[in-house]
Amino acid sequence: MMLRIKRVPTVVSNYQKEDGNEGSRRGGGCGRNCLQNCCLQDACLPLYAFKKVDSIVSKKKGVGVFEYDKGEPPVAFLDSLLLGEWEDRVQRGLFRYDVTACETKVIPGQHGFIAQLNEGRHLKKRPTEFRVDKVLQPFDGNKFNFTKVGQEEVLFQFGASEDGEVQFFPDAPIDPENSPSMVAINVSPIEYGHVLLIPRVLDCLPQRIDRDSFMLAIYMAAEAGNPYFRLGYNSLGAFATINHLHFQAYYLAVPFPIEKAPTKEITTSDGGVKISELVNYPVRGLVFEGGNALLDLSNGVSDACICLQENNIPYNVLIADCGNRIFLLPQCYAEKQALGEVSPELLDTQVNPAVWEISGHMVLKRKKDYEEASEENAWRLLAEVSLSEERFQEVTALIFEAISYRSCVIGTDSENLLEDVNVEHQLVEEVNAINESSHQAMVTGNQDCLVLH
Repeated sequence: MMLRIKRVPTVVSNYQKEDGNEGSRRGGGCGRNCLQNCCLQDACLPLYAFKKVDSIVSKKKGVGVFEYDKGEPPVAFLDSLLLGEWEDRVQRGLFRYDVTACETKVIPGQHGFIAQLNEGRHLKKRPTEFRVDKVLQPFDGNKFNFTKVGQEEVLFQFGASEDGEVQFFPDAPIDPENSPSMVAINVSPIEYGHVLLIPRVLDCLPQRIDRDSFMLAIYMAAEAGNPYFRLGYNSLGAFATINHLHFQAYYLAVPFPIEKAPTKEITTSDGGVKISELVNYPVRGLVFEGGNALLDLSNGVSDACICLQENNIPYNVLIADCGNRIFLLPQCYAEKQALGEVSPELLDTQVNPAVWEISGHMVLKRKKDYEEASEENAWRLLAEVSLSEERFQEVTALIFEAISYRSCVIGTDSENLLEDVNVEHQLVEEVNAINESSHQAMVTGNQDCLVLH
């Protein structure tokens, strides 16, 4: 089945900047109108203030089924604002290529993998500037980061409303003392509406998930309220290309294959979060859903991510179903590349299996691979990403141990919690103790890679 990446009509018209404002924003500073101190004085950008919620009511009728009473999903204000501003940047010529010209199709077969031919992304995407063997690396301001982008690439600031209601301010000051989170275009897009969510951009956080940043990503998924809109995260070592904290997001009007994959329930946390394991899918992973409150779901996943980070295990995250359902996928493709365990045939495709590919949206860079795309080929590539069954069970046990420890800490009374000022460090030490017997060895290959045996 052929798909067409199409422009989505908006209900609210684009916010159009007045010529005078635009001119003043481009003047002064370093001349690049960037997000650094040189250009931030008196700078203003739109602000979308979202309403914090305790839970999400799904608009879907069933897992992997995208049906609405009146056909297409309703267009919420955030959708309209995001897509309207994104289209404005298209008209300004800020993207490196026209993603709407990319061919896309659903590959025949049981799983419905999606193939896209995107030669422009291969030729013009920013190269990775850091090692692939360490999930946690310090922020380096000398390398590319999001403070260096032009303010014209930012669609709006995104933060919690002070009065508990959704608000929109078309011209809000940027406050360097209270670092704002921002939504910006991805100049090398995969789909129409492809954006980046950059938490506390001026704090220059490295690419590592923390509780607050992950909660922000879930709030964005909930606020969009559209199951076609998903957010993804790639850790270092799992094909993140920029070491500055960010999530990606875009619209795709069909289910991802991973969303349709069957699952086997493992446990339910004290906070009501159901944790399951993917079944009959090429990449082994965990699925988190539900929870007594949105914070329970967010904290459960973020604690699992922190555990993986601290143990140098690369991973990807997909936030789906308006924030109700989250996929956590530890992976080892870069490790296998370093060990020379990936076949030359797969390496020749130059496909980097990050969150979108792992979820089933295969971004192909050669016309030959697109024309020959099959379910068998997609499965074969993704199977190389997955941990072995034995290693996956070890990592799952590690995650559950970390989640359980954190739950015990949070369950203590506040007096004890205040006395324990080193809770975070103790958590890391205890989790690392579980892996004390793991042998770490540096190997060489296409890249140096730290391998856990």
